[in-house]
Amino acid sequence: MIIMLQEIKEIIILQKREIEAKLKEKYIERNQNLKLDNDLIKVIVGPRRAGKSFFAIHFLNKQGKFGYVNFDDEKLTEVNNYDEIITAMNSIYDNPKFVLFDEIQNLPKWELFANRLQRQGYKLIITGSNSNLLSRELATHLTGRHLLTNIFPFSFKEYLKFENKELTNTETKEKLSKYLFNGGYPEILSKKVELREYLTLLFNSILYKDIIRRYKIRNPKQIEDLATYLISNIANEYSYNSLAKIGKIKSSHTIEKYLSYLEESFILFSLSRFSYKVKEQLSSNKKIYCIDNGFIQAKSFKASPNLGKLYENLVASKLKKQELDEKLRFYYWKNQQQEEVDFVIKEGIKIKQLIQVCFDINNFETKNREIRALIKAGKELKCNNLLIITEDTEAEEKAEWFGNKANIWFIPLWKWLLE
Repeated sequence: MIIMLQEIKEIIILQKREIEAKLKEKYIERNQNLKLDNDLIKVIVGPRRAGKSFFAIHFLNKQGKFGYVNFDDEKLTEVNNYDEIITAMNSIYDNPKFVLFDEIQNLPKWELFANRLQRQGYKLIITGSNSNLLSRELATHLTGRHLLTNIFPFSFKEYLKFENKELTNTETKEKLSKYLFNGGYPEILSKKVELREYLTLLFNSILYKDIIRRYKIRNPKQIEDLATYLISNIANEYSYNSLAKIGKIKSSHTIEKYLSYLEESFILFSLSRFSYKVKEQLSSNKKIYCIDNGFIQAKSFKASPNLGKLYENLVASKLKKQELDEKLRFYYWKNQQQEEVDFVIKEGIKIKQLIQVCFDINNFETKNREIRALIKAGKELKCNNLLIITEDTEAEEKAEWFGNKANIWFIPLWKWLLE
């Protein structure tokens, strides 16, 4: 189908009206920043509806004139001559200095197009909702010529900014109970949408647009059932073979492929077991987590949520964002006695911290189990920074297990999330 220049202009004019309306909406400052004082292509990645374009247009609006094209419109992806997109944009935005391309991964050979525009002197900011697609093509075609920024649903710190006032500790804890269940997708806060309906529609949109349509999956129900099963079993271990036995997908290779799609689209992510032996790390079971707690509420088939799992998922998602920003690497730890530490934090070659997440630390057996695993892992990994994240306990305790002494720090989840 041939798309005429006039039709391209009409699409971009409609998109211009949409961003003008967005600029009038309440905006929460994000923790990230864009450095525009160089010629590198600025790449913003993250889940759909996490606020990537909202962040970019508000940031660019402070700089002055900028152009905008959203490639989520399927007609634009059918344009054969990409120069016509630039011609239309330049006429509408009066030859802007900065150009924002939204959801650019939908455009065939987008990376070559972006590369050419950069050589022509355009200051490009591009967004995308598929981590692997962008990173793979960036590595191939834009090496050394791009800066990456990750935008995710609101962190708890950003979530609290919406109140626009100082909160007491009691008020902060009350907000955490909402954030724990509802997650941090911006529109849930700003537009007061119905949570389950909004997140179900968003989940289905990600599944269809970013996975089923892109990878031409012939049996969509298989990957939807797999995603629902995993979201219903957050913070649990899995192997490709175990998932193949549970579901209707008999091939572990297909399971592995579908899981990679779900991770690339920022719905789920996996955590590897820590080992100094790479082969052992690769062959061990992984644990599954969700990028936002709201999806767990909307899509899990379990009637009542496990608060401990929701706590653990919040911690995992914060650590995942830090990992993507290249601040750390993290894993879980498990020994032959099946004792487990939720998170092993590694910075460079050093094990920096070991973290347990325990909602109810008042149970003596539970507390003893968590401390015992921390002390054993601490001895094995030569780490004495041992932390337990709790509902409301803040303390430091001396502990001992068969002659191995350690200091254990306890911190409430709400306080740890604000660090």
